[in-house]
Amino acid sequence: MANTYRVLDKVHLQDEEEFVDILEDKRHCSDLRFAFRTFSPPPYKGAPACSSAELNQAVLESQYLRYVINEVALEMGSSVEEVRDEACGIMREMSQNLQLRFIRLMGFVVRKVFKRIFSAIYVNMERLQALQQATQECPVILMPNHRSYIDFLVVSYILFNYDIPLPVIAAGIPLAGMTIVGEMLRRSGAFFIRRAIGSDKLYWAVLSEYVRTIVRKGFAPLEFFVEGLRSRTLKSLPPKLGMMNMILEPFFKGEVYDVTLLPISISYDRVLEESLLAHELLGVPKPRESTAGLLKASRVLQENYGCMHVNFGRPLSARRLCEGKINRCQYNLTPRDLPQKPNAEAQACGSWLAHMIVRLQEEGALTSPWSLMACVLLQVPTAALTEEGLLFHQLTERTLWLRKLALDFRAHLNWPEKVPDSDVMSSTVALHRSVVYRKAGRVYLTRNDELEQKHSMEEDMMRTAAALLMLASYRNQCLHVFVRPALLALAMSVTKSTRKDELLTCFCFLQEVFSNEFVFIPGQSSQDFEEACSLLHKCKAVHVGQWEVTNSDTQPEVLSFLQELLKPFIESYQLMFRFLCEERDCVFREKDFLSGVRTLATKLIVSGELHTYEALSSDMQKNVLSSLRRLGAITKITTSQNNEYKVNKSAVRRTGDMLAGRIPPQIVQAAPDARL
Repeated sequence: MANTYRVLDKVHLQDEEEFVDILEDKRHCSDLRFAFRTFSPPPYKGAPACSSAELNQAVLESQYLRYVINEVALEMGSSVEEVRDEACGIMREMSQNLQLRFIRLMGFVVRKVFKRIFSAIYVNMERLQALQQATQECPVILMPNHRSYIDFLVVSYILFNYDIPLPVIAAGIPLAGMTIVGEMLRRSGAFFIRRAIGSDKLYWAVLSEYVRTIVRKGFAPLEFFVEGLRSRTLKSLPPKLGMMNMILEPFFKGEVYDVTLLPISISYDRVLEESLLAHELLGVPKPRESTAGLLKASRVLQENYGCMHVNFGRPLSARRLCEGKINRCQYNLTPRDLPQKPNAEAQACGSWLAHMIVRLQEEGALTSPWSLMACVLLQVPTAALTEEGLLFHQLTERTLWLRKLALDFRAHLNWPEKVPDSDVMSSTVALHRSVVYRKAGRVYLTRNDELEQKHSMEEDMMRTAAALLMLASYRNQCLHVFVRPALLALAMSVTKSTRKDELLTCFCFLQEVFSNEFVFIPGQSSQDFEEACSLLHKCKAVHVGQWEVTNSDTQPEVLSFLQELLKPFIESYQLMFRFLCEERDCVFREKDFLSGVRTLATKLIVSGELHTYEALSSDMQKNVLSSLRRLGAITKITTSQNNEYKVNKSAVRRTGDMLAGRIPPQIVQAAPDARL
């Protein structure tokens, strides 16, 4: 079914940036002609061009890698030649082999797929021109968010389309094992990284020197996902810092004058893997990446996934951003070729930059009508969605109210202009028929039968859970718009106070508890609090004075909505705190915790005692462990595959009491090494 409200030529953000559909003029011309078009990107001026083979050779012959090879040989009691052969093997497994003819082949295939499954792919053209200029001047790091496997393909497709140098892309090693496809990806610029490197000193050395050499030589723009993994919940993940430290090191050491960081926000009306992701969260094993699996998934080509928006951010200078945050002179005290771990100052700078990039990705994302509708639908009792349904006009009225609130909170909306709101709503429900359907003026939850359980009641519950987790994922796409005002609204509810200092303390506590659920820039809690006050004051939900924040009688539904928005997180965390406190043993394994919590949550949902299905999500369960570890309530006592933890039940209970408002919340000093 075509997306009936697609704007044919272009859309605009509130700040008048122009987005153009790059598929529109391609639908009427030959895919083969597109693939074999002249491709002549402007060259990088900082260094002469080199081939992939020359790049690999430069890595293997670097003084740094020679030093590490000698160290490893001495530690392992092996010969230098044996360790060097191992390093060469790592390089063969890892390295890309970018070739234009394979880019042309991928361009031909990808274009056919995109035209079939997407109504439009919108790109902001002004920023593309800025990117083209930046690639000529200094090394460029492309940093997209990661919500779908499509993310690997779309940026390269766009750059090929507009004569911008093609990137080399950091990818997970499982993709390399896909027959034929893995080699196509490698020759299209992908380099492959193992997921579990651990303390493998040689592998770290080869990887870090490979990345640093790409940056030093300006070989090609380097693309990596700062979140590390594809988000199964469709909300931003706390950034991983390893790759960030690698790409910054050549700048810190003065080997390059500057590095350009480019956040990219990719927004989907509908995500290809929506059902797969929901079932993974419910404990269904993730299918192994394989060519056979890819062919079986070809049924997605029969579906319509609406529009995609690719919002290229403003090119950011690492030199300017790091000014005053790090003293680069310290790197003059140690030879550049010697291994050197980033010190606390460099790590803090890298962490700040990585978190800032994620926030910029969020700010550049476009909020769809469906994401707002999902927020509304999840605040409706589950029984109403599965049995009597929600009146469509009520859903429309509430979504339009939420649209106004989102605009007050400075959201970028993907809401079609000059199209009746009723048509937008109808088209949106039709596009997402895998989650909800409309019948006789009411909207119902769609429940498929992919999961088989022994007991019919549990089977019915799991079908409902899969649909609700899909709905929650689409709600998550816009949570960044509301989360700061929502935390303030929650703080007002928890503390029952109007004093600014008490609300700020509770706000900071809530940020610390939920910092694995939402991304906050380190050290900016006070700014986040002031932003929340400003936004709630702007929409007339509160009065903000010098010392107090008080409720307003003008818009009472705003605070109520925001508190309900966070309710699934509160209820899920409290359930897991309860589980830990009721367990007899103080030591537990992670896999036992996950299965035990899922069993308890299933029992309580079936009995009607628990109303949120998000407690079944394995991602949320792991986030609770991360949060409690950071707060010092549990301690990791082993680093083996079967992670074990020791729980301080009184600390867990105290955290739960603060979250419930039974005792005053306190700002907790997080353990420095407590992130999982």
